[in-house]
Amino acid sequence: MSDDDRRPTTPEQQAWQQTAGTQQQGQQQHGQQFGQQQYGQPYGQQVVVNAYQPAPPRGLSITSMVLGLVSIVAGFTLIVPVIGLVLGFVGIRKEPAGRGMAITGIILNGIIVAGWAVLLVVMLVFGFGLFGAAATSGTTSP
Repeated sequence: MSDDDRRPTTPEQQAWQQTAGTQQQGQQQHGQQFGQQQYGQPYGQQVVVNAYQPAPPRGLSITSMVLGLVSIVAGFTLIVPVIGLVLGFVGIRKEPAGRGMAITGIILNGIIVAGWAVLLVVMLVFGFGLFGAAATSGTTSP
């Protein structure tokens, strides 16, 4: 059988074959453009395998979450929650796979830092109140 015998005879068959060829080329280009690899199979079949795999969570997100948990117990230190809060924000930007752990660390550390802020405000208010009461008292020493 020659090449002329394999070609479609009607214009409809020729148009269909051209359309199928351009669709197959478009699928191959689309797969290569988005990181997919195509492996040839027997009998002309092609299997598309997605080659993209997200990176596993790394140290910043895990450290932020661990410091958030530790700051619940060791919240009396202001340094631990502040470091955990900073690492959480950096972890969100640099480690998309560890986003959930970074958000957990930010929430836990943020609660402890907010508790420190409230405690500081309460201490300042009562401190100024006590100082003002002592300054305005009518007692004088002889």
